[in-house]
Amino acid sequence: MVAVVEVSAGPRTTVAYARAALGLLPGLRPSGSGTLPDVEILHRGVTVDRGHLAAYDRICGFRLTDLLPATYPHVLAFPLAMRLMSDPGFPLPLIGLIHITNRITVHRPIDAGATLDLTVRAAALRDHARGRQFDVTTTATVNGAEVWRGVSTYLHLDGSSTAPAPTAAAPAFPAPGGSVWRIPARTGTDYAAISGDRNPIHTSRLGARAFGFPRPIAHGMWSKARCLAALEGRLPDTYTVDVAFKKPIPLPARVRFHSTQEGATRTFSLGSEGPHLAGVVTP
Repeated sequence: MVAVVEVSAGPRTTVAYARAALGLLPGLRPSGSGTLPDVEILHRGVTVDRGHLAAYDRICGFRLTDLLPATYPHVLAFPLAMRLMSDPGFPLPLIGLIHITNRITVHRPIDAGATLDLTVRAAALRDHARGRQFDVTTTATVNGAEVWRGVSTYLHLDGSSTAPAPTAAAPAFPAPGGSVWRIPARTGTDYAAISGDRNPIHTSRLGARAFGFPRPIAHGMWSKARCLAALEGRLPDTYTVDVAFKKPIPLPARVRFHSTQEGATRTFSLGSEGPHLAGVVTP
C-alpha cells in the first residue's frame, strides 16, 4: 500500500541540492541497487502566483494568458519531486540524474485561478543500457478530478558514459525549413531561478564539467516548453505531448525548430548538428 505524505510545501530547492551534494561524499553515496520508496507526496490547495506565471511565460516564450501552459504544473510540483528524490533513503543520487523523456497529458485547460492538489510518486526502477532509470509521475487535480498528468523518466549513468543512449526515433537532421533560435547563455540561470531546478549542470561551468559537459546545458523542460510555446494556437484543448531529450544543448546555442502536422498528430524537433529533442503531440 502506498504511503501518502501530505506536506504544506516542498523544500527550498537550494537546500535540497545541498543535501543531495552531501550524499555524493564517499560512504554516503546511494548504491543504486535499492528500491524506490513506496511513497506519494501530496500538496493540497496549491494556487498560482500570477507574477511567477508571467515570468515563466516570458522565459519560455508563451503568451500571457489566464490559462496555464502545459509545462507549468511540472514547475509547481518540482519542489515535491525534489523532496522525494533528495531523501537520504532514495536509491539514486539526485545530482547527476539525466532527464531523458517526458510525457504530459492535458485533460482539460487549467485556469490560472484554479486551486490544485498535486501529487508526486517515483516508480518503475529498471535497467537501462547506460545505467538505471525510473519514472516520476505527477498529477494535478481540481475538485477531485485529474486535469493534468506528467511522467518524467530519469537516468542514472553507471559511470561508463557521460551521455545517455538514444531513447526514441528522431526526425532526420538537419530538417528542412523551420525556425532558427539563438539561445543565450543566461537561459540556464534564468530558468533555474523561476523553476527551482538549480542542478549545477545548468547553472555552473564547473558543475557542468564535473559531469562531462564543456559548459552549462539548457534544461530539458525549458526546451520542451519553448517548443510548445512556438506551437501556441495550433494545439487542441486536450492532448498528450511526448518528448525524448536526445542531446544536451550547450549554452549559448543556435538551434533549429521544426514542426509538421500529419492528420491529428503533430511532430516537432529541435536540433543543430544533430537532434536535441524530438516530440509528438496526439489529441
